[in-house]
Amino acid sequence: MRLLASGRLEIEGRMPWSSNGTFLCSVGEPVDPAGTPLLAAVYKPLRAERPLWDFPGGLYRREVAAYELAAQLGWQLVPETVGREDAPLGVGSVQRFVAADFEQHYFTLLDDERHHPTLRRMAAFDAVANNADRKGGHCLLDGDGQIWGIDHGLCFHTEPKLRTVIWDWAGEPMDEQSIDDLARLVETGPSETLARWLTPDEVSAMLTRARRLLRRRRLPEPRSDRPFPWPLV
Repeated sequence: MRLLASGRLEIEGRMPWSSNGTFLCSVGEPVDPAGTPLLAAVYKPLRAERPLWDFPGGLYRREVAAYELAAQLGWQLVPETVGREDAPLGVGSVQRFVAADFEQHYFTLLDDERHHPTLRRMAAFDAVANNADRKGGHCLLDGDGQIWGIDHGLCFHTEPKLRTVIWDWAGEPMDEQSIDDLARLVETGPSETLARWLTPDEVSAMLTRARRLLRRRRLPEPRSDRPFPWPLV
């Protein structure tokens, strides 16, 4: 987190297939003895965002809020993410780059039952965050077998917008640990670092969604005529 927040960023190139400007950066200080940057990061500047009719600007802050929400819940689902004002193209989010097997995505990970507990928890996370864009390719598998969720710019809208590929456990009971974690979030409210990146209305809507999950104690079910993102991967 310290490196992401204060290390010197150098843009290496633009990430492909991104609708908004997304850049791979090296974090140049400090470096290892061979002179290699210790960290690679994904940088999403505000100035490179394309305006959307259904989301306010500042998608980068939702990237940071998604990490802070996962961190407060104790769910290791979102790579470390910070907001930076001193980045090369101005204010934006900076997230640890996940060196993943990019042949893997949600639909391939689903075949391995070992991944199901993490994917189920990601379904609960997306319901609380109101993720409008959980594509299959937004689930990454790193070299240690850990699944990470990325691309959370379309989260935390005050209106219901959940669109996800993770419906395989819709309506099934949530695990007790997830219920306890959500209950703690509702009881204590958002952390100061999480609330910093959301408006009061967005915070209120997030807590309402968490309370709804707690009442039902079940994973969400589709409740709109557009429950899936496009493309699916």
